[in-house]
Amino acid sequence: MTRILGFVGIGRMGGPMSKRLIDAGYELVVFDKNEAALEPLLALGATKAASPREVADQAEIVLTSLPTPDILERVALGEDGVSSGSKARILLDVSTTGPGTAKRVAEGLAAKNMQWVDCPVSGGIAGATNGTLALMVSCPQATFDEVEPIAKTFGKVFFVGEEPGLGQVVKLANNMLAAAAIALSAEALAMGVKAGIDPKVMLDIINVSTGRNSATQDKFPKAVLPGTFDFGFATALSYKDVRLCVDEAEAMGVPMIAGSLVRQMLAITNRKYGPDSDFTSMVKVVEDWAGVEIRERKG
Repeated sequence: MTRILGFVGIGRMGGPMSKRLIDAGYELVVFDKNEAALEPLLALGATKAASPREVADQAEIVLTSLPTPDILERVALGEDGVSSGSKARILLDVSTTGPGTAKRVAEGLAAKNMQWVDCPVSGGIAGATNGTLALMVSCPQATFDEVEPIAKTFGKVFFVGEEPGLGQVVKLANNMLAAAAIALSAEALAMGVKAGIDPKVMLDIINVSTGRNSATQDKFPKAVLPGTFDFGFATALSYKDVRLCVDEAEAMGVPMIAGSLVRQMLAITNRKYGPDSDFTSMVKVVEDWAGVEIRERKG
């Protein structure tokens, strides 16, 4: 089993995932444009590379965690990208970029005799830190058998098929549902608050009833009731994911009527509160329209 891995994209997810690999005994070669992000890993013994290509010159398996489809394509297939490296033979991508991008990158890598592993993840920064992510993997079975021990470092692994992009389909569907849960829960709780109900009491009722969901059980208690809106996922990224989901579904002939409404809510949130705001800021849009705040009551 290879013990030297490459990692490109040491951001909010890539950072803790890289640390888990080092803690598991892997030697790591890392690259990120933000050199400050590399410092904690270098202190743990990682080696800094000057480009994705240099990472791929030193590691047979390279992982990528990148924010948008265009950045992934440049890192994977660009002039100084992973596909230009002399040693890499597998690129395992944990980004959320959509099935279309996955298929294009897989084709580009195949032309260089490299294998693509589609491996988007769910569970946020806490999951990346604690090793409790859900990983949705699609790649040839033989490749999966080789990378599964690496993927298990991050959490629970689900093999969804061999075709490029199948993991992305599952991830986009999941992220659309997560955003939809916030939007709908915000409307329901705003109605309750406007009627005079304590939102904490209403959440407690919902969470032992049939309306419970990931927003009411996790995001509202942690980021909305305290008014911090800091769950840890940027509005721009959620908007990107839902937009990709709706576009891909429509291209497949699958209606996304409710999904389109969620996309519009995120577009409004992105415009009003900015791309760097937390995606729970969707709640603030509903609060503004309803003229209430869904906050924990003191005393």
